[in-house]
Amino acid sequence: MKVLLKGIAKVLRGCWKLLSFTRQLFFNLFFIALIGVIIFAFQQGADTPALPDKAALVLDIDGPIVEQRSYVNPFDQFVDSAMGQVPVQENILFDIVDTIRAAAKDDRITGLILNLKNMPETNLTKLRYIAKAIEEFKQAGKPVFATGDHYRQSQYYLASFADKVFMSADGGVMLTGYGSYSLYYKTLLDNLDVTTHVFRVGTYKSFVEPYTRDNMSDAAREANTAWLNQMWDAYTQDVARNRQIPASVLNPDVKDLVAELKSVDGDFARLSQKMGLVDELVSRTQLRQTFIKEFGSDGDHGFNQISYYDYQPSVGAPFEPSKNGIAIVVASGAIVDGQQGQGRVGGDTTAALLREARLDDDIKAVILRVDSPGGSAFASEIIRNEVDALKLAGKPVVVSMSSLAASGGYWISSSASEIIAQPTTITGSIGIFGMLATFEKGLENIGVHSDGVGTTPFAGIGITRGLPDDVAEIFQLGIENGYQRFISLVSKHRHLSLEETDKIAQGRVWTGQDALKLGLVDRLGDFDDAIVSAAKLAKLDSYDTRWIELPLSPMEQFLQDMTSETSARIGMAISAQLPKVFTPALRHITADITSMNNFNDPKGQYAFCLNCSSTGN
Repeated sequence: MKVLLKGIAKVLRGCWKLLSFTRQLFFNLFFIALIGVIIFAFQQGADTPALPDKAALVLDIDGPIVEQRSYVNPFDQFVDSAMGQVPVQENILFDIVDTIRAAAKDDRITGLILNLKNMPETNLTKLRYIAKAIEEFKQAGKPVFATGDHYRQSQYYLASFADKVFMSADGGVMLTGYGSYSLYYKTLLDNLDVTTHVFRVGTYKSFVEPYTRDNMSDAAREANTAWLNQMWDAYTQDVARNRQIPASVLNPDVKDLVAELKSVDGDFARLSQKMGLVDELVSRTQLRQTFIKEFGSDGDHGFNQISYYDYQPSVGAPFEPSKNGIAIVVASGAIVDGQQGQGRVGGDTTAALLREARLDDDIKAVILRVDSPGGSAFASEIIRNEVDALKLAGKPVVVSMSSLAASGGYWISSSASEIIAQPTTITGSIGIFGMLATFEKGLENIGVHSDGVGTTPFAGIGITRGLPDDVAEIFQLGIENGYQRFISLVSKHRHLSLEETDKIAQGRVWTGQDALKLGLVDRLGDFDDAIVSAAKLAKLDSYDTRWIELPLSPMEQFLQDMTSETSARIGMAISAQLPKVFTPALRHITADITSMNNFNDPKGQYAFCLNCSSTGN
C-alpha cells in the first residue's frame, strides 16, 4: 500500500512538473512572439517607401472615415469577428484633408489620383470637406484623376471632382440615393409576449417605433422624406456641377433608365460614359501607360507614385505651443453616461476634456466638434454644463457640427457661443423618451410567475413584472419634465419663445440648411470656418490649434494592432460558414441590440435620434 501511495505521489509530481513546464513554455513562447511582433512592426515602419523627386499622391483610402479613431477592446474585436465583421482601419477626416492640403504645397507632388475602391459609403457632410481640399489642390495648378473598376455612390461623389474620370470597360457607376430604413419588431415581441412600455414626448421622436410598430409612422415618414430629399438634392447638384451635366441625368425615371440601358445592350460602363459620368473606359494596362506618361516611369513598369498611407505620416511638423491656443474637443458617437473610450461620447470623459481646456491658461477658445445622434440625457447635460463653465471663464465655445448633431448631440451644442453647421448636417431631433420591455406574459406562458412584497410601489420593478399604471404615469411625467427642460434650454440660449421651440422640436429632424432658418444654428460653414470664428470671438490675431483627447495607451494600441489580423482571419472563417443571405440582417439586428445595450442613463431618459444614424449613406 505504501509503495502504491509513493507511486501515485510520484505520478502526481510528474504531472505537476509537466504542467509547470507547459505553462512556462507557453508564456515563454508568447513572450518570444511578442518580441517578434514588435521587431516586425519596427521593420515595417523602417520600410516606408521614400518619396520620389516627383510623384503623384494616390488617395487610396481603405476603411471608414471618422472624426476620431476609436479603441476596440481585443475581446470585443474577437466577438465582432465571430459575427463575420472583419476589422477595418479607421481614417481620420482631418488627416485626409490636411494631407491633401500639404500635398498641394509640396513641389514633389505633381498630381492627385483618387483610387477609392476600398472606401465605404460615407456621409455627404464629410465628403464635402474632403472635396473642398481636392478643389484647393486643383487650384494649385496640379491635375486630379479618378480611377476605379466600379464606383459606388460616395466614391463617385469624390471622383466627380477630378479633372478626368477613368473606369474599367466592365465597370459601372451605382447611384442608389439616400434612404432611412429600420427593422420593426412589434409582431415578434407580441409573439414572444413581451410588453413594451414607452414614455416619450415628440410627434416625430421615432426611436421607439421599431419596438411598438411594424412600419414607419406617417409623421416619421414625412420628416425623413424632407431631409433625405434635401441631402440627395445637394449630392446631385454638386455632381452635376462638377460634370457639367443636368441634374436630371442623375434622377432618371426607371422606364427611361431601362430604355437607355437597352440602347447600349445592357452595358453599364457604356451607359455611364454616355450619361457623362465618366470620361474614358480603359484597361488597367492602358491606365498605367497614361499615368506613366503624366507622372513619369518608376523604372519598374509603373509610374512615380506614393500612397496616402506612406505620405500622411510626413505631414504636420511638430510645433511649439503658443500662449494663444484654440482647443478642439471631439464628441463623436453615442452619448453614454460615465467614463468611455474613444468612439463613444462619455459624459464624464468629454466633460473632463472640456474642463482641461478651461483650466489651461494658454487656451483662449474651444471648438466642440459634434458628430453624434445623442444618447443619455443626463450625460448630455453633464457635458453642456462644462460648455457653460467655459463661457463663464471668458472662453468662447464654438460648436462645429459634422454629419450629425441631433437630439443629445444638439443638447450639448445648445448653449455654445456660436453654432456652425453645414447645409447637409443632420440636427434637431429635440425630444426625449424612455422605454422598458417586460416579460411577465411570456414567463407565465411557460409556468413562471413573479410574486412577492415590497415597501413601495417601485420595489421589484423590472423585466419580470408588469408595470403598474400609476408607476407608468410617474415615468411619463418624468419624461415630460425632461422634454420641458430640453426645450427650455433651447429657448433660453437660442432666444426663442417656448412656443416657437416646442413647434420646431417634437423630435423632428432638420438639415443644417433648415436649422439656420429656424434659428437652431447661427450660420452655415465647415470646420475651417469654426476655427476662424473661434479666433474672432477670442480676439486672437495669431493662434495655434490643439486637439484635446484621450490617446490610446501604448498597451491598448499594441493589443489592438496585434489582434486585428487574427480576428480578421477568425471572422472570415466563421462568416464563411454562415448563410450569406442572413449576414446583412444579422448585422442590422446586432446593431439594434448593441444600441440598446449602450443605454445607461441613470433616470432612463434618452435624447437619441434613431433614423439619423441609419441613413445608409
